[in-house]
Amino acid sequence: MADEIKDLSENTEEEVASEAAVEAEEKAEKTAEKAEKASEESNDKDDEEKKAEEKESKIVDDILEIIESTLVTVFVIVMIFTYLLHPVNVVGRSMNDTLMDKDRIFMTTIYGGPHYGDIIVINNDEAYLLNEDGSIYERDITGSSLKECIIKRVIAEPGQTIDIDAENEQVIVDGKVLDEPYIKETVVSDGGMFDFPITVPEGYYFVMGDNRRNSSDSRSGDVGLIKKEQIYGKALIRYSPIKDFKILKF
Repeated sequence: MADEIKDLSENTEEEVASEAAVEAEEKAEKTAEKAEKASEESNDKDDEEKKAEEKESKIVDDILEIIESTLVTVFVIVMIFTYLLHPVNVVGRSMNDTLMDKDRIFMTTIYGGPHYGDIIVINNDEAYLLNEDGSIYERDITGSSLKECIIKRVIAEPGQTIDIDAENEQVIVDGKVLDEPYIKETVVSDGGMFDFPITVPEGYYFVMGDNRRNSSDSRSGDVGLIKKEQIYGKALIRYSPIKDFKILKF
C-alpha cells in the first residue's frame, strides 16, 4: 500500500514537471513568436523609413537635375545670343519682298564668306568708290541719311567683274547674266557712280537691295563698295512676324 502511494506521488510529480515543461515550451514559443513579430514590424518600419528616405532623395535629385538643366539651357542661350545670333530690325523697303519693313531677323557674326546671294548687315559709316585708274578712295558721307546699319545682298565678291546693263535690265558677273529669283523688280539704273564694268577690289563687296527700284546700295555714292570690316554679320532667320518665319538662304 505504501509502495502504491509512493508510485502515485512520483507519477504526480512527473506529470507536474511535464506540464510545467510544456507550459514553459509554450511560453517560449509565444515569446519567440512575439519577438519574431516585433522583428518583422521593426523591419517593416525600417523598410517604410528607407522607402520614404529614397523617395525624398529622388525628389531632391529630380529638383537638382531640373535646376542643372535650367542653368545649362540658360547658359547655352546666353552664349548663342552673345556669340552666334544677334537680333536686327529691318528698316525700309529696299529688301522687299524678301524682307519687309519692320521685320525682325537674327544675324550671325560667325560665318564663311560672305558669298554671292548672302544677305548681310552692314555698318554704313563709310563709302568707297573707284578712281578712273581703278584705285579706291573714300567718299565723304558726313551728311548722308544712310550713315547707319543697312541690309543688302552680296552680288559680286572680291576679284569678280560686275556689269550693270540698265538698258536691258540685267546684272552681269564674270560675263554671266545673273538669274535673280529673289528680286522684286529688275534693274533700271546703274547709279552713275561707277564706269561699268568694274572689277571688285580685294577685301570689298558689291551689294544691292532686292527691291532694285527703291534701294540705295553699291550703285549709290552714299554706300559704294563695302569693305569687309564694315560687315556686321550674315542674316540667318526672319523670326518676326512669326507667321513669316523663314530661314534666309539663297
